[in-house]
Amino acid sequence: MYYSLFEIFAVGIGPSSSHTVGPMKAAKRFVDNLTDQGKLECTVNIRVYLYGSLALTGVGHGTLDAIIYGLQGLTAEEVDPQIDYIQNLKNSGKLLLGKSKEIVFSYDNDFILEKKIFLPEHSNGMKFIASDAAENVILDETYFSVGGGTIARQDEISKRVDREEYKIPYQFESCQELMKLCDNNKLSIAELVIQNEKAIYHCSPTRNILKLDKIMQDNIDIGMQKDGYLRGGLRVKRHAKELYERLRAHFDANSTDSLTVLDWINIWALSVAEENAAGGKMVTAPTMGSAGIIPAVMRYMKRYGKFATVKDMEKASITFLATASAICSLYRTNASISGAEVGCQGEIGVACSMAAAGLTAAMGGNNKQIENAAEIAMEHNLGLTCDPINGLVQVPCIERNAMGAIKAVNASRLALQGSGKHIVSLDSIIKTMYETGLSLNSEYKETSLAGIAKNALSC
Repeated sequence: MYYSLFEIFAVGIGPSSSHTVGPMKAAKRFVDNLTDQGKLECTVNIRVYLYGSLALTGVGHGTLDAIIYGLQGLTAEEVDPQIDYIQNLKNSGKLLLGKSKEIVFSYDNDFILEKKIFLPEHSNGMKFIASDAAENVILDETYFSVGGGTIARQDEISKRVDREEYKIPYQFESCQELMKLCDNNKLSIAELVIQNEKAIYHCSPTRNILKLDKIMQDNIDIGMQKDGYLRGGLRVKRHAKELYERLRAHFDANSTDSLTVLDWINIWALSVAEENAAGGKMVTAPTMGSAGIIPAVMRYMKRYGKFATVKDMEKASITFLATASAICSLYRTNASISGAEVGCQGEIGVACSMAAAGLTAAMGGNNKQIENAAEIAMEHNLGLTCDPINGLVQVPCIERNAMGAIKAVNASRLALQGSGKHIVSLDSIIKTMYETGLSLNSEYKETSLAGIAKNALSC
């Protein structure tokens, strides 16, 4: 099934696409359904049940706050960073449901964290129950946040469908099918994606793709200007600004160091990952937890690529993101991008694979080299667990973005130095990743019950 570029790269509030962006969308959709069914005015109480990974790590991931935004009827673009919505709610005990109906809501009592219950459909489950003055349930819906900010209601996820297929000229479910379509129509992967996006939105997508690129690059610059400590209790210090200033001060002296480029890639990835951990407005790439990889690799492309004009650089950026979105579509169709379902290989690993493919395309690689780059990148992220300390998207998540960006650049360089011939196909590595993820112990899938989350603070 084809996923649109704008589904894969979407603006949201950090720090987690599955734990923040998805629940916010689910809450808003629930309130919209109350409105559409004429039940908003008689609603006097909302209770929210979180299950599995959302219950275990939701507090650290900002899930509860995100649901409050959604219940108020807000989209990510509408959230005003100058307003402390949560403190206002805690002070007043009142929630403006769907921007219009004020109800009593207790942040401490109306969220129920079912930490020992994992719903069978997906580990990121949430239930919304609306009641009237007589305590009659007037709407009861269960949703799942399935990765990358995508949600599905219980009746939808049982069919593995969260939307109808797009009417597009080039539908594909595997990399083999994608390659055949490109060969038969003499298209690059990016060109095929652009044609599909034109069919979906009935206009050229390039301007909006460049807007996404700008947000990503702005996040790098914002992150390099901020210091201090991230909230959450771990006292994690922001490092990007310090590293940036140190590298800039000594850049001339280090200019003969061929590894200085690695320092820059690290800084760029850390900048975005730190800004995400602080709850900034981000672009899912494909998730919030992995949002630093693609912007960092794109900044590497812009800095070290040979572009004669701004238009050439813009074309490379469009090629990069369009190619990366096609690769992600394959993972979403045949595996998962949810850390709660397949571990961090589904987030950092997929972002690394996407970035490697995008960079290879932007640097002039052919379709087989692009596939090879994507495969190499994922092959060396297999089995990566999702084990954030205290349920925060901070340790080891921030550094994993830097490591993922470095791996992506190296995977691309390896692929570009070859002919495109390779033994392991991308389809086979995606299947392997999914099987590996399903076989991981559930405690290693965004629960903070095992791995680094268990041992780092106790040993």
